[in-house]
Amino acid sequence: MLTHLSVQNFTLVDLLELELQQGMTVITGETGAGKSILLDALGLTLGDRAESDRVRQGRERADICATFNVSDIPAAQAWLDRHDLDSGEECLLRRVVTRDGRSRGYINGQPVPLAQLKELGEKLIDIHGQHAHQSLLRKDNHRHLLDDYAAHPQLLQTTRERYQVWQKAQQAFEQWRDNAEEITARTQLLRYQLDELEALALEPGELEKLEQEQRELASAETILQAGQGVVQMCEDDEAGLTSAISRALQQLHRLRDKPDALQIAEDLLQSAQIQIQEAQHELTLYIDSFEMDPQRLAWIDERLGSCYDIARKHRIDTGELLALQQSLTEELQQLGGDEQQLDQLEEAARQARASYLESAEKLSGKRRLAAERLQKAINNQLQALAMKNAVLAISLQSNAGQPGSHGIDDIEFLISTNPGQKPKALAKVASGGELSRISLAIQVVTAQSSTTPTLVFDEVDVGIGGATADVVGELLRTLGEQGQVLCVTHLPQVASKGHQHLQVRKESDQASAQSTLTALEGDEKIMEIARMMGGLQMTKQTIAHAREMLELAG
Repeated sequence: MLTHLSVQNFTLVDLLELELQQGMTVITGETGAGKSILLDALGLTLGDRAESDRVRQGRERADICATFNVSDIPAAQAWLDRHDLDSGEECLLRRVVTRDGRSRGYINGQPVPLAQLKELGEKLIDIHGQHAHQSLLRKDNHRHLLDDYAAHPQLLQTTRERYQVWQKAQQAFEQWRDNAEEITARTQLLRYQLDELEALALEPGELEKLEQEQRELASAETILQAGQGVVQMCEDDEAGLTSAISRALQQLHRLRDKPDALQIAEDLLQSAQIQIQEAQHELTLYIDSFEMDPQRLAWIDERLGSCYDIARKHRIDTGELLALQQSLTEELQQLGGDEQQLDQLEEAARQARASYLESAEKLSGKRRLAAERLQKAINNQLQALAMKNAVLAISLQSNAGQPGSHGIDDIEFLISTNPGQKPKALAKVASGGELSRISLAIQVVTAQSSTTPTLVFDEVDVGIGGATADVVGELLRTLGEQGQVLCVTHLPQVASKGHQHLQVRKESDQASAQSTLTALEGDEKIMEIARMMGGLQMTKQTIAHAREMLELAG
């Protein structure tokens, strides 16, 4: 429950510290005094949108803190523990809004995103706004009301998840089916390209060997001529290298008492003669074994030309041909079972749809059972709210032809306000005042099944008066006895039923205006009820009537 609210520099509030208790707390005040300011401030701590103009004039920032006792709220305790924000029985929500429009949220002193404030706030407090009856005119809200009352969030989540799985599977199937022609064309192209590469039958490292052999064969004649020329230079009887070195050695050999330099020269020439003879021998062997093979060269030229042509066609280097063949093979294998793949995708979509429908039909069954209970409870409340001839019916029509993430039900609240009249849409039958009472009946019923310990009603009694207002007060007091209810009201019949009474006043001078909040007791309470009954001119009769109303409320 909400135990403390601190509001600083917010609209007309300078500083306000409010201690709250269990039971029904009513908030009253003259029109324009700022009764809803407290609820607006509270809404900020629960993640509502912040506006910079809510900061009090002349101040730099507004600061609102709400303290909750979560000892009896397991869902909130589990959430705090899951997000490492637990700090015992108390939970502090804080919101700071600056003059430049920026805002920050905190849970137990830790900065958090506003989404987390909202998520936790939904487990702590439930606010019923003064314009809630207007939302009854939207069918989508009828489904939300019924689902909230039925309390099957896990089944709703399962249905949503299965719907998403089905839609994804159906999209994959349709995309494959619609692109079947394109896939077939791509498959045919891949097969042609792979046939071409497989016919080439290129081996790893083959290109490098062929290019090396091509270079050798292409220059074979030049190599042969060069080799023969060198051999001729070596073996020429008169001018050959061998003959020249032999003559030089003979001259040096005839000398006696040669200096060391000449001896060294003789030794070197002897070594050179041996090396020339060996070189001549190697060249002769090469020339004798050399075979010209024009056909081999032509074959190599043709094979390399085929490789170059295919590489050019794919705009890659010849060294990438084998990698290309592997890539195309993998892609063809992926597309190869196109018909089989299409059948598999269609079956997956069918199974996903069946799984979704199973969940959606189960959800429909739960909704029908809950709808019977809800419409019965609402009709009982309508009787108490002086709508004896009104009958509310919750229509559930199967809409399997247009399924959605929320299921296959078309849900609408219908109303009949006269005997024998067929229930019709709320907008066509109910007046504004009737809508207010219908809305209140729904809120009271759904609040009784709410898991949140704190319920807030912001002038939900608009358009209600007389004995009906007295019934509304009793209903809200009963809810307050089961937990905690905060109620902003302008009806004395409702205000008199509160366990606690807070009065909002607006004080102003030429410089500024300020709203203050006062807890009323005893005669102050009587005088506020009397004011609400008779305005500023209070008589003994209105005061006596106010005292009687408070005494009857207990």
